[in-house]
Amino acid sequence: MVLNLCYLDHAATTPMRAEAVAAMEPYLKNRFGNPSGAHAMAREARRALDAAREMVAQALGAQPGEVVFTGGGSEADNLAIAGVVAARPGGAVCTAIEHHAVLHSCRAFEGAVVAVTSSGVVDLDRLAETLDPSVSLVSVMLANNEIGTVQPLADVADLVHQFAPEAVLHTDAVAAFTWLDVARLAAPADLVAVSAHKFGGPKGVGALVVRSGTKLAPLIHGGGQEWGRRSGTHNVAGIVAMAAAVEAAVAERGATVVRVSAERDRLVDGLLSGVTGSQENGDRAIKIAGNAHLSFEGIESEALLVLLDEAGICASAGSACASGAVEPSHVMAALGVSRDRARGALRLTLGSTTTTADIDHALQAIPAAVARLRAFSPGRAPAAVPIGLNPSSATV
Repeated sequence: MVLNLCYLDHAATTPMRAEAVAAMEPYLKNRFGNPSGAHAMAREARRALDAAREMVAQALGAQPGEVVFTGGGSEADNLAIAGVVAARPGGAVCTAIEHHAVLHSCRAFEGAVVAVTSSGVVDLDRLAETLDPSVSLVSVMLANNEIGTVQPLADVADLVHQFAPEAVLHTDAVAAFTWLDVARLAAPADLVAVSAHKFGGPKGVGALVVRSGTKLAPLIHGGGQEWGRRSGTHNVAGIVAMAAAVEAAVAERGATVVRVSAERDRLVDGLLSGVTGSQENGDRAIKIAGNAHLSFEGIESEALLVLLDEAGICASAGSACASGAVEPSHVMAALGVSRDRARGALRLTLGSTTTTADIDHALQAIPAAVARLRAFSPGRAPAAVPIGLNPSSATV
């Protein structure tokens, strides 16, 4: 095992904050009551659950009764999409760069997928063309989990109100919470999904804001917890830890964004100037602070990740949920980049624990790893063809 790992994969998951660990521990030991009960231990758990709900609601710009605790971000997204379509049958619309939890859910209901621009932003003209009164749900993420671009949610909401006035607007804010004021930016959305482990909380717990008046059918039936929207015994320890992580993340957000964005810019600019044939993916001017996404000509992401792992750098080629995939990511495909460029993609995501020394190490190790891979494959890189196009059928 490599000591002193340089962790640059915060978009996949984050280390638990000390505040979250401390808040969680008592509910894993002697405070183990079920909050649905009536005795003293149950009431203690209920008080902790209620306090956590208020804290999460405030951070998300919601009322406590609008917060539904879930088993994570994917469940929150699935509940939003399937729950709305079941309550009000109709079409579902999402963008081509959504997390698979959204994209696959929309496709399950034969939903429409809207293109994005080469900068990684939803094409508002195409969205307007897709919307009509038959649409029941529109899903546009607040910030992309792979390339980090922030979507113009207020403009999306205006189009939904104009062309699909009965539709519900959902936003996946899982990648956004650490960096953005979700309470303000997601205010136009009827449904907002977050996941605790993306901002220093534990895995296996998340939340969905369901604005008052939004009709939502449950996915999980049982004891009627969460006002019948999500049955199942509450994960009190996880929920309490999530609330502690929420409070800490909001308190330090301003300072973290300033510091991390400067380190991110230093990293990206250093790699662009230090590695020939490198390109940045997505418009940095509209990215969340912790995201750096680049492509390196003439190499394969998987091989690069192996060398970086040997050098003690934790990184990824794209979404952690799609790791092991042979084909380039659907996000890169949606941006219209070439297959060669997409297959050489590297996602480096910084977080609150990222240090100057981490960036210094990455700026040394990544160019060396790229050079080593290119030395094994000398000569000109293969001609670029669009993703999804068979090279043998390409026309000149």
